Amino acid sequence: MNQPALIVIDVQNDYFADGAFPLWQTDAALSQVEAAVAHARAHHVPVILVQHIAAGPAPFFNRDSHGVAIHPRLLAAAPDAPVVIKTHADSFLETNLQATLDALGVDSLWLCGMMTHNCVTHTALSPAAARYPVTVLGDASTTVSEILHILALRALAPRVAVKTVAGLSAS
Repeated sequence: MNQPALIVIDVQNDYFADGAFPLWQTDAALSQVEAAVAHARAHHVPVILVQHIAAGPAPFFNRDSHGVAIHPRLLAAAPDAPVVIKTHADSFLETNLQATLDALGVDSLWLCGMMTHNCVTHTALSPAAARYPVTVLGDASTTVSEILHILALRALAPRVAVKTVAGLSAS
């Protein structure tokens, strides 16, 4: 069939310079996320946004805060994308992500977002993701530091494909 979906994980205001928990090179990662969304839309690949909302009081991603909101540039790039709300690192756990993928007829996943070593990794290696070929877009993801980002991508590479956004054109 060959129907991938681009899943963009936790690109939320708290991870940017003016947020509660700024990550490494978020602006560069966001630019690559926008490129991934543009590529997906040009190839009729559905885009799904994942938003983390803390289950209770937390250092960041608190319900109804400015920081919990999906970054406005991502919303502008994918205004009609469904939003999956999660409270765990794994985007499948206790969410409607699987039902959304099933409704769209998806048979492979392109993942990107924040944080590489946590939510991106947990989603890529989720038991629910095991039924799909998974590709993580390394340049459209980021985390706390460059070294953690590199380590997370290297740890993922034996189990899932790790590509750049430009590498999707070769898919």
